[in-house]
Amino acid sequence: MLTKSKYSNREMFLWTRWATLRFLSYALVVGVFYELMGFYFLRIPWAPLAVIGTAVAFIIGFRNNASYDRIWEARKIWGGIVNTSRTWGMKTKDMVSNKHAKNPRTEEELNLIKTRLIYRHIAWMSALRHAMRSPKPWEDFGKDKSNTEWAHFLNIPEKEFTLSEELEGLLSIE
Repeated sequence: MLTKSKYSNREMFLWTRWATLRFLSYALVVGVFYELMGFYFLRIPWAPLAVIGTAVAFIIGFRNNASYDRIWEARKIWGGIVNTSRTWGMKTKDMVSNKHAKNPRTEEELNLIKTRLIYRHIAWMSALRHAMRSPKPWEDFGKDKSNTEWAHFLNIPEKEFTLSEELEGLLSIE
């Protein structure tokens, strides 16, 4: 899914030009057959067209609502992960201390433990992000010519760096 606050007319034209050209070509061929060659059997009465149009409008409306609900649910879940991560980071920073320790550690050792815990959590978040962005068999974004061309304009970090590269500075070898 592509989300952006505003798309320019040029971007919309570039993204949809192939579908628009296919539609205009089809309309031109049907128009030529109807007007110039006398294929009047292509005429469609208004009543069935209106009924089908209304049904299609309802179907698209329901699909749009379902899609929006899925997006909203995903945003809530991701927001919960982000908020819980912040809380976990703050608790790690505050609670990893010598306050109740039987064997107190130096401040340097405590900072190393805190850093390691927080970096592991960041590594988990990066792995989750890569898993969420990995192509799924049911997705068809990459199959459409317009989307393939449009993908070159997008900055998707998961395609620029592998998971191993991103985890390199966050996790130790073991």
